Amino acid sequence: MNEFIITFRECLEASLIVGIIYTVLQKNNLTREKMLLWYAVLSSVGASMIVAYILTSINESVGNTSYEKLFEAIFMYITAVILFYVIFWLAKHVGNRNEIEESVKSSLTGSGLALFLLVFFSILREGFETALFLIASFTSTGTFSYIGFLLGIVLAVFVGYIVVIQGKRVNLRSFFQVTTLLLVFFAAGMIAYGTHEAEEYLVKSNNINENEIARVWDIFQPKETLSENDNEIFYTFKTKKNNYYHILHDKGSVGVFLKGFFGYNSNPNWVELILWLLSLLFGIRMWYSFYQVRS
Repeated sequence: MNEFIITFRECLEASLIVGIIYTVLQKNNLTREKMLLWYAVLSSVGASMIVAYILTSINESVGNTSYEKLFEAIFMYITAVILFYVIFWLAKHVGNRNEIEESVKSSLTGSGLALFLLVFFSILREGFETALFLIASFTSTGTFSYIGFLLGIVLAVFVGYIVVIQGKRVNLRSFFQVTTLLLVFFAAGMIAYGTHEAEEYLVKSNNINENEIARVWDIFQPKETLSENDNEIFYTFKTKKNNYYHILHDKGSVGVFLKGFFGYNSNPNWVELILWLLSLLFGIRMWYSFYQVRS
């Protein structure tokens, strides 16, 4: 689900940008510039893949140490801040057709390189954001849906095509309004997970005693064996951990989804919960101000 929402939103933004630029070039019969447009798109996709590889390599190079938890905590905080910035500030501009058209016209007054760079960096920005958010999602859940990833890309390109090229009327504002709210929860979840990883770092580096950490709640703990009162339907056995996990545990089949999307934890500390609530309230407040006030 996370993969679909991330790729759908980011790729739709990229598709709209490319579609609007293509329409301007098509109206002016600029065949050479249209070729430059597609060269820029292909180049930026390739560059985005390189960026994704570099970010993944950095994430994997830390190793299974206490510093891995510190790195993940910092990575989550930075990603959450970038996500808040992206969904509220850049969202104001990506749908502004006039602004994009003016940028294209300005680039056409110079060399073809100006148009190439305009498209290249516009798409590369979306590719960087997509890679960053997907890595953060995978880090928190440990799972990755290739179906959701590919479906998000295909659907985004299709919607961008029918909106810009075919001129169909689609209420994009409602789409961005809903997905932005979902991404607010996603960003708040990153804050919560980053705080949890910071706790893990402090425990592994012997700075705090895990048993002394105050928990808001501590539910659905893993079990080595199931009792007669435990319904097997609600448990899955993980061979690596040699334990039974309830589906609502944050490593369970349902809990892991809630963890990745909302920052759910079956044993959060108070700092984790407070930061989650504050970031969520901050995001919802911004969302309301941006979308509801302007509606």
